[in-house]
Amino acid sequence: MSETPDLTLDEIRVLLAPVLPRHAAFDGWKAPAVAMAAADEGVDPDIAQLAFADGAVDMIDAWFASIDARMIDDLPPETLAALSIRRKIIALVEARLDLLAPDREALRRAIAILALPTNAARAARLGWRAADIMWRAAGDGATDLAHYTKRMTLSGVYAATLLVFLDDESEGHADTRAFLARRIEGVMRFEKFKAQIKGVGGGERLSLSRFIGRLRYPAV
Repeated sequence: MSETPDLTLDEIRVLLAPVLPRHAAFDGWKAPAVAMAAADEGVDPDIAQLAFADGAVDMIDAWFASIDARMIDDLPPETLAALSIRRKIIALVEARLDLLAPDREALRRAIAILALPTNAARAARLGWRAADIMWRAAGDGATDLAHYTKRMTLSGVYAATLLVFLDDESEGHADTRAFLARRIEGVMRFEKFKAQIKGVGGGERLSLSRFIGRLRYPAV
């Protein structure tokens, strides 16, 4: 008999999500992993299957959502407050890596599933969600075009970092952390460059097209 008879399907997803990867690592992101996670948590296996009606991607989505939530728990606003934006983003991505580290084989299988063309749109949404949560945790309040470009850029950095992380056997995943630091540094240099070409002293605006034109046809 189920030990959790009054849980909604959403609550069951939240309960089972952190448990799923330990089984998915061996059995794949399939129904048997849901059944074993349900057994671990005392949930009716048939109801548990209903909570992940969309199959593998639904299971992966729930797991990643649990990583989002645990990352915020591990790095609350008061912990991040004293850090620069660069350090906040690095700390948030590294916190995710630490949470994913015990389940790298499940992550490998998850990324392979998300890489399928049929799952491209869902994968993009999951990457965007992770980036959005990290930027919000870092205190970003942009509502203009920067809101979108920041998240697109970070989702790309995060995706590339995960690929390095999967095969990183260095102590404490030092190679992945170094890769992340380099990518974030590159992003920050680009953001600084954009700020410089948008306007210089006294609020003067500099046209990007004029700037590029000057590179092609320098004044003589």
